[in-house]
Amino acid sequence: MRERAKDTFEDGGGGHLDPVRAARQDHDSVVELTRELVRVPSRGGIDAYEPVLEHMVSWLAAHDLPCARLAGPDGGPVALVCEVSGADTGPRYVLDACLDTAPFGDEAAWTHPPTSAEVQDGWLHGRGSSDSKAGAAIFAHIAARLRQAARTWRGSVVLLFDVDEHTGGFGGAKAYFEGQAAAGHIDGVMIGYPGLDHVVTGGRGVLRARVGVHGIAAHSGGSKSAPSAIVKAAEVIQRLHQAPLPQGSGPAFPLPPKLTVTAIHGGEGYSTIPDLCVLNVDVRLTPLFEAEQALALLDSTLTRLDADWPDTPPTDLAVTTHWPAFALPEHEPLRAALLAAAKATGLHPQAKVAGPSNIGNYLAGLNIPALAGFGVDYRGLHATDERIRLDSIPPVQAAYHRALLSLLPAY
Repeated sequence: MRERAKDTFEDGGGGHLDPVRAARQDHDSVVELTRELVRVPSRGGIDAYEPVLEHMVSWLAAHDLPCARLAGPDGGPVALVCEVSGADTGPRYVLDACLDTAPFGDEAAWTHPPTSAEVQDGWLHGRGSSDSKAGAAIFAHIAARLRQAARTWRGSVVLLFDVDEHTGGFGGAKAYFEGQAAAGHIDGVMIGYPGLDHVVTGGRGVLRARVGVHGIAAHSGGSKSAPSAIVKAAEVIQRLHQAPLPQGSGPAFPLPPKLTVTAIHGGEGYSTIPDLCVLNVDVRLTPLFEAEQALALLDSTLTRLDADWPDTPPTDLAVTTHWPAFALPEHEPLRAALLAAAKATGLHPQAKVAGPSNIGNYLAGLNIPALAGFGVDYRGLHATDERIRLDSIPPVQAAYHRALLSLLPAY
């Protein structure tokens, strides 16, 4: 065995090419593939996913990268998977990017139509350009480069293109990590969310709960008053808002926990005192305030409230989502490799623990290390006039490519 894979490819079939040079050569192709993907509407839960998947399948097939579709519980497509293997067994890394997108919003407010893929003044416009069709195009080109040099490295690299991400279902990730890949070891996942300034190495966890607040139904004009579920729910919200939370989590995890009531559903018409009001509660978790502590706080708050409303049925609490907080340590190979590769490519992103949760939290629950974001420069994520800066593509591609070469043992 030789030393670890070098940062240079030999020219020619089956050899190595320097990642920076490869990214420059690939730039026009990456831009064109991104534009083609943006032109195919793939809004989560709105558009059919087969057209955007078929376009990526065709591109991969043309580059000798066979792939397979993954299906969700209802049999519909949720992801595309392609695995590139080296000359021998070794570590397995996953490059993950979503091909579904956020909705368009008010299309009349866009400077260019959301699926125009218009290029203007060095920016590519369109829904999904940043989140994350550019990431998918970059990863596809890296896989093609690795396949050309497959005889020089050990292990495997998996492309995972999810089309159930923006629904919040993460069906593609679940179908792969809990299905196809469940029996095999995964050494790390790099997710192609956009942003040049940070490598997201952690994120607050999340616990989401549905709270059913009960009152007594009655006619609003009746001579006798009845306890209203809406009034009781208003008191729930006030108490939860005032509940004490830890204010810090230490230097390795700088963000505090957070609790927010995000939805209220109750009542109908005018003449009925409602007997049920349902609240959605979103709790952001940290290492010092995990799911157990969050549930204890919710339980104790609701128990005290029910004691003050003895003539009403007890409040219901049902957890709908739980992902743990995570933060990769500095010595984690995945984190160190991408940060070093970005620096070597001329970029200077900082490690960041993100406030919002992300798919890295889901993977943390499976004990799979993940980086949840480093990618192209962008504007308008999930907003009007989403766009990416085209000259940010080559250094991002080179950084990911270089990071993989440092992680994959040479053959």
